[in-house]
Amino acid sequence: MIVAPSSLSLQDLSLDLPPLDQGRAASSLAAQSLEDAAFLSGTALSRLNIVLSQAALPQPLLRERLALRAAEACVIATGRPERLAELRDAVLFLRPEDQPGPAGDTYQSWRRAAARPLSAVALHRAFPQYDTAEIETWMAAAGAGASRNPLSSAAATLEAVLRDQPKAEPLALALADATLSKKMRWSYQIPLLALSLTPRDLRKTGDALHMACHQAAASGAEQAIGLALGLIRKAEALRAIAPKLRAKGAAQAVDLFLSHDAVAPQTLTHLMSDRAARRFCERLVSLGVARELTGRESFRLYGI
Repeated sequence: MIVAPSSLSLQDLSLDLPPLDQGRAASSLAAQSLEDAAFLSGTALSRLNIVLSQAALPQPLLRERLALRAAEACVIATGRPERLAELRDAVLFLRPEDQPGPAGDTYQSWRRAAARPLSAVALHRAFPQYDTAEIETWMAAAGAGASRNPLSSAAATLEAVLRDQPKAEPLALALADATLSKKMRWSYQIPLLALSLTPRDLRKTGDALHMACHQAAASGAEQAIGLALGLIRKAEALRAIAPKLRAKGAAQAVDLFLSHDAVAPQTLTHLMSDRAARRFCERLVSLGVARELTGRESFRLYGI
């Protein structure tokens, strides 16, 4: 694993990494061979590794945003109409006695998979209909040791799951991304493959599937890099104004914004009054360090 010094500035990062538009254009070209595709994915993953090593990056927030995108991609693949906004609502306004529905359930699974350190137990929590032993068996298909590259391992996991559970595409994608993250020696799952692999890709096998995984990893890594660099900027802006926020519980509330894709004012009421929570969120928007995500007058959500 490539590890970059965590003291690099955001400007240094931007200089060290090739421009994202160029990288995206390069990876969108059909590779002439599996070796070409492996080179492109390896380059993209190495670039992502540099960004992930930065201390200024709000890692939990990045994982939640990527999990939301992965869930949206899975929902789109099934032909359902829900998009990011509807997925947020389905989970964040869920009452204890409610069920999230198929789309919300997909998002909840991805969100849980990315929330805890990578393990079969964490993946079972995300997909409770499959027991830990089954999950371990599927991930064991990736093989052990460093002789197998991360994308070949991810493809092996994908094939193993779909061979046993042909209709469990979200599970297969989540376990493939978990395998890739494990092989990259990341402590948490970083959703990447699910952002770009299509239903047609999931019907492929052998070298064709390996090619699709390499191309999806390159595309997913580029999306993650762009998102991460933006979050570093936004997190630094929020941290800079945090000492000026005088509301009771402001420090803990800022931590919630740095670790969650979206925050509802009512989730802050254990820190401050309901009115103060709404005013706090509006204050962050007025300072330019947060935005309101829904466009509604009620049941509003905020995030950086």
